[in-house]
Amino acid sequence: MAKVTGLEGVVAGETDIGLVDGEKGYLVYRGYWAKELAVSKSYEEVAYLLWNRRLPEAEELVLLKQEMAAARTIPEYLKQMIDLLPPSIPMMLVLQSAVAALGDKDNATWPPTLKQAIRLTSVLPTIIAYRYRKVNNLPEVEPLAELGHAANYLYMLTGSIPEEAHVQALSAYQILCMEHGMNASTFASRVVLSTESDICAAVCGAIGAMKGPLHGGAPSEVISMLEEIGTMDRAEPWIRKVLENRGKIMGFGHRIYKTKDPRAEALMIATEAMIGKDPSFDLAIHVEHTAIRLLEEYKPGRRLFTNVEFYAAAILKALQLDPDIFTPTFTAGRIVGWTSHILEQAESNRIFRPQSVYTGPMPETEAETV
Repeated sequence: MAKVTGLEGVVAGETDIGLVDGEKGYLVYRGYWAKELAVSKSYEEVAYLLWNRRLPEAEELVLLKQEMAAARTIPEYLKQMIDLLPPSIPMMLVLQSAVAALGDKDNATWPPTLKQAIRLTSVLPTIIAYRYRKVNNLPEVEPLAELGHAANYLYMLTGSIPEEAHVQALSAYQILCMEHGMNASTFASRVVLSTESDICAAVCGAIGAMKGPLHGGAPSEVISMLEEIGTMDRAEPWIRKVLENRGKIMGFGHRIYKTKDPRAEALMIATEAMIGKDPSFDLAIHVEHTAIRLLEEYKPGRRLFTNVEFYAAAILKALQLDPDIFTPTFTAGRIVGWTSHILEQAESNRIFRPQSVYTGPMPETEAETV
């Protein structure tokens, strides 16, 4: 029997939420191309789609936006708890603690509800912004109900109404973060929920998985590369030197996608309005074009294209977000996918109980009959 580690290639369940096909470069949300949704729909519209299996009517979208805006506020007890956590505690552990603390009698029910999913999705960006500003000795910025989900997140982080181009870029990025099949964090959420635990506990499990650098690692290595390159005229000699020394160009190629990463394609379109307005973003675009050309020269036929990490780095750097909140920002997008899977798991639940192969020693004597 062939040894299988990490459950690679093992089917753990069925879902109608999303499809990831790396060979063909497909990413589908509920029958729609994710890359098209990212450039044509708002965060709230795509969240509605994942939660409800269809896009919202105009009135339904208005109601969802109102419900999400009303659910953004952090309870006072939660602020006090966050304030007591030392600044050295990583943001992802703060999120895990805060979500656990939200698991009161209204949020610890079985089965989980859509209202609970909306509440957690809405409040997570507020928790991130509150903690970020607190540890940086900045005054709290209360959420604005009139702003959309992505715009309000940027507003709470910076204290200023964001530019529309920045809102569009962040919204597209977080839409493309929402769902990506049975990845480690999504699987973790479904395993926890399958025990008939509550939605907060399941999301805490997902956050714990996302915190690991093998899964939720932020695109900080791409940013380090861009900062080391520094200027457009240094891009080609820097990349050539790395390739000649058999080094890796960060942000190119993907473990799953063997063709163009559809998320990167969408972000390229969503960020067109930022070109020419931010030197760091313009540098990233120049590095992308140069790297693709040189990768084909040095590694012909390898199909190494820009991945979502590269564009995420370019966007988050242009938005001047602190690297410490890159993974939390990714998490604030992915929670829609997590909660969609949690709700789907509850619809026909069966506890996950995989088998293992014992490789330890056996007792020297035969078992006695008792």
